[in-house]
Amino acid sequence: FFGSSRRCGAIPCVMVYYFTLDSDPSLLCYVGKDKHENEDLIKWGWPEDVWFHVDAHSSAHIYLRLKEGQTIDNLPDAVVEEAAQLTKANSIEGNKLNDIRVVYTPWSNLKKTAGMDVGQVGFHKPKLVKKVTVQSRKNAIINKLEKTRVEKFPDLQAEREQRDKEERHVAKMKMLEEKEKAKAELDAKKKLAEDRMFLSLQDSDNMVGNSGNNESLEDDFM
Repeated sequence: FFGSSRRCGAIPCVMVYYFTLDSDPSLLCYVGKDKHENEDLIKWGWPEDVWFHVDAHSSAHIYLRLKEGQTIDNLPDAVVEEAAQLTKANSIEGNKLNDIRVVYTPWSNLKKTAGMDVGQVGFHKPKLVKKVTVQSRKNAIINKLEKTRVEKFPDLQAEREQRDKEERHVAKMKMLEEKEKAKAELDAKKKLAEDRMFLSLQDSDNMVGNSGNNESLEDDFM
């Protein structure tokens, strides 16, 4: 769907194209050069990624990396339309047809099993696959997207490992904060219990003292 392959020395590069969506420039939109790049994208995708593909036809694998708090269920229609248009435009057959369907699903729902062709995937849970109909190619959308295309050769494995490392660090810090909070609450409860016991002991001492004074006064009057 895109240009010819490149090599980084003796090792083939993973060529990835990045696009900026007009509907939400903060979202990362990317696609592999061909089916061989798709294998790396499938392997090293992120849990935040949503995968797009033309239904029943070969096409590029388009990915959207969502922001924190976003899910596939609350994606704006304009974002879905841009991604679907880009998917259609990068399908040799689908680009020529009207009223095609584009499927999209979370990256985590992609299933790769032994015996599948290069770039081929299945789904763990078909019910998590959404579909959108693209009536026709909208050149205005595609032309805008093409002007934003940037070619890069990322280390997908290193990026995913760094992402996981940061996630583990955040989880660890959150766990430590929760432990400190729980300890502070426990210490506060212990302090409150000790203060109540101290006051209770004081009240008992005062009662004993008052009782002794009364007996002394009674003796004086006898």
